[in-house]
Amino acid sequence: MRRPWRDGLRGGAWPGALAAFAFASSAGAAPEPPPPATAAPLDEVVVTAPEPRYVAPTTRDGIGRIWAPVLIDGHGPFRLVLDTGATRSALIPRVVEQLGLQTRPNGARVRGVTGTAVVPTVKVRSLEFGELRVEDVTLPIVNDVFGGADGVLGGDGLRDKRIVIEFRKDRIAITRSRKQLAPPGHFVVPLDYVPTRGLRAQVMVGPVPTLAIIDTGGQATVGNLALHAALARRRGELDPFDDTIIGVTEDVQPVMRVRIPSIVAGGMIVRRAEIRFADLHIFEHWNLTARPALLIGMDVLGLLDTLILDYRREEMQVKTP
Repeated sequence: MRRPWRDGLRGGAWPGALAAFAFASSAGAAPEPPPPATAAPLDEVVVTAPEPRYVAPTTRDGIGRIWAPVLIDGHGPFRLVLDTGATRSALIPRVVEQLGLQTRPNGARVRGVTGTAVVPTVKVRSLEFGELRVEDVTLPIVNDVFGGADGVLGGDGLRDKRIVIEFRKDRIAITRSRKQLAPPGHFVVPLDYVPTRGLRAQVMVGPVPTLAIIDTGGQATVGNLALHAALARRRGELDPFDDTIIGVTEDVQPVMRVRIPSIVAGGMIVRRAEIRFADLHIFEHWNLTARPALLIGMDVLGLLDTLILDYRREEMQVKTP
């Protein structure tokens, strides 16, 4: 979240400069001088920068985010985190209560990056945003771990869509893909899309060929231990586990933070990125423990100027700042 910034100016009344002349009275005595004017108390002026509504870039102060304004059963819009790594959408309890929806206890098993959990579900008639409309869908209810968002917008209904995200213009649009070519000035990263496995790309992490999953729902970029071992062999050093990751299921896993030389994906190059390494549950679920792999999260994706995800073309079209 961007924080309000405080202006250094102080507001208040500036007394006008008045010229006073003293006249002698008939007694020849000068009148008493008027008491000095008392300045009005100074009020503090606080200037608040406008908060991005839906899309914010990654900055030194915080990791970027992508929130889609989604109508649920015609109500809203509700801000759902766009999560290209999730196969289905989800809501938090507050939204379910606000909409007055009937829940079903122990309705679904949710699989997150760090573990699994059995959670209640709710059935909604429709999810709508732009040209995306998903009807009669059962959604899991998950705890609020999204930094103020109302839930997750997953892969439901995105197979034929094109998502345009403009980080510095606070814009997101979902339309039907017409297999448009990348706009001028954009690099193309080929993708492989399978609904149960997300959006995948072949990248280079330093000198190591790596399978990357595009994960707009994740804050941090996380590599598996096979990637860490391949990089460590070249660096000749080991790294301690010094951080943790909490997933949507609220399971916690230790991670190590390492600065790597570069991530190269098509024409996109990210240099000197600090990424995490961990033995995440999701890598095991996707059978990605033996080969180098990583989830590319918003700490990297939020550095872009524009991110276009075209599911029909199976392309990520990106523009750097």
